[in-house]
This record gives sequence, C-alpha cells and structure tokens, in this order.
Amino acid sequence: MAEVVMADDGIAFDGRSAEAGPLGGAETAFVALAEALAARGHRVEARSQCRAPLTHNGVSWAPLAAGVPDSCDLFIGNRSYKVMGLVGRARRRLFWLHNPARYLKKPRNLVRLAWYRPTLVLCGPYHANTVPWWLPSGGRMIIPYGVLEEFRATAEREPPPPHAVFTSNPLRGLDWLLELWETRIAPSVPGAELHVYAGPTVYGAGGEAARRMEAVLARADALCARGVRRHPPVRHDELAGVLARSRVMLYRGDPGEAFCTALAEAQSIGLPAVVQPLGMVAERVIDGVTGSVAADDAAFAADAIRLLRDDELWRRFHREALARQRGLGWDEVAARYEALIE
Repeated sequence: MAEVVMADDGIAFDGRSAEAGPLGGAETAFVALAEALAARGHRVEARSQCRAPLTHNGVSWAPLAAGVPDSCDLFIGNRSYKVMGLVGRARRRLFWLHNPARYLKKPRNLVRLAWYRPTLVLCGPYHANTVPWWLPSGGRMIIPYGVLEEFRATAEREPPPPHAVFTSNPLRGLDWLLELWETRIAPSVPGAELHVYAGPTVYGAGGEAARRMEAVLARADALCARGVRRHPPVRHDELAGVLARSRVMLYRGDPGEAFCTALAEAQSIGLPAVVQPLGMVAERVIDGVTGSVAADDAAFAADAIRLLRDDELWRRFHREALARQRGLGWDEVAARYEALIE
C-alpha cells in the first residue's frame, strides 16, 4: 500500500460533489483518480477547497487550508503552481495539467518547476505539444483521462429521433453552433431538436464569465421555435441517459482544451459526433468511422444533417464508436499512476 496525496486549489468540491450534482471535467477526473487509487488498496489523502473533512469511497478529504502530510510515496499536484510543492518529501512528484501548457511560461510557474522538478502529466499528443521544449521538469508523460463506467456499459441500440446534443462549456462554441443550427441545420431536418445541457454552475463561474455564459444561453432560449431546448447541467448518471437517447453530439472544438470529457463520454456511449479540427477534439473522434471531423462550417452542417437523417449511417458510426471508443476505465488509468511509484 502506498501513501498518495492529491491537491487542488480550484473551485470547492469533494468526493460527494459528482454524486450530488454536475461537475466539470478536471474536477471529475480528480475525484475519479483518487477513488480508483483507493480502490486499488492505496491510502489516498485528497486536499481541495472543500468545506469540511470527510471520508468518501475510501478517500480522505480535507480542506487545503488544513495542511497536507509531510511525506508520501506519490504526490499529485493539480493544475496550479500553488500546490506544486505542498508535500515536502515525495518519492514521486507529479504535476497534472488539464489545459494547454503555455501558461507555464509565467515566472511564478517557472520558479517552482525549476525547484521541484515534477513529472508533467499530459492528456494526449495535442496537449503534450503545447509544452515548451525548454520548460524545466522531471520529465513528461501522457496519461489520458478515464471514462466513468456509466458511459462505458451501454448496449447497441436503434437510431433515436433527430435530437442533437451539446454538453460542454457554453463559451466553447455554443454561440457559433446556434447560428449554424438556426440557419442551416434545423431548416433541413423537420422535427430536429438541439438539446443544450450547460451552465456556469459546473465551472464555479461568476462575474464576467457567468454573464457571458448566460448571454449565450439566453440566445438558446430565444431559438425554441427552431427546436433548441435548454436544460440545466445534470449529474453523470443522468447525463449518460441523455446521451444514450440522443442522435448526435455537435461540438465545434476549442484550442483551450486538453482532453474534452464531453466528447469522450459521448463516443464511449456510442453517440456519433460532428466536430471541426480545432484543438485536440480530432483526437476524440475517428473521422468517417465514429463521426465527422468537418473541415469548415458548410461541411459541419452537411455532416450533421446526414447523421440526423440517415439511419444506416448512424448505425454504422454508432457500432464503431461502441467497438473502438470506450476509452480507458479509471482503474486502468490508476494502474498507470500506480506504476510510477515503483
């Protein structure tokens, strides 16, 4: 049994958060990895901006302000330079990145990277290519996110009604998608609906960011006559049901993403997707096999229309997604972290 410490200083969350309501991709990954390591027999201490200590699914949670153990076998600092050196003596020190890594060039990050020399953990090839070659570290490795089991256990099904879905941050292309839906997609598919599951609460957003999100969501509300339906974000178990009832995931992509949990969940559950080659989203969809990586707006609209109309095309992409895109389970991911302790 190894001693594992994980620390995050972002929004307030703990092990119960993902069960109680919607949670962002990075926070979901943090909880899932902690619980998977605990399930493999390790002692896991998690620190975050949670409000009170608790033990949940084998993980001991406590507020970051309460401090961390002095030593451990594996320390995983999450996202922020502030947590990089919290544990004084760690046999293996990791810095887990969830966004493109160019921000690490700031002096406050460079100082700590040079001093602590953590191994940088990245989500995929696109993500790894955002790390400046000269950045000081103790090495780099790619370990993708896992996919929660509720998205990996769905059986083959028949084509659903022409209901598209969007489940990401509304600032990541939803305004663009609404324009394309209103002018090109909806007029070509009678009865088509676009269901939007999004909102600022998932990201702990406030102030200007929340205002911008609400402005985009207000436009979605205004397109009800065009089949756009806005819903509040939902828990993972509810989201799995939503995706299983949907026809296609429509998502443009964003250069600011490192993994895109929304697409991974959709593809794992067998939901075809249409994306554009922005950022890393082409890593989540196999073009022409489990969905479409559309070169431009016209191709995106055309591919979306085909998937909403063509049952045989949908069946082919659906079956291939189930066969090829299940992703790693979190136990498999935890095993890769476990190997780093040796």
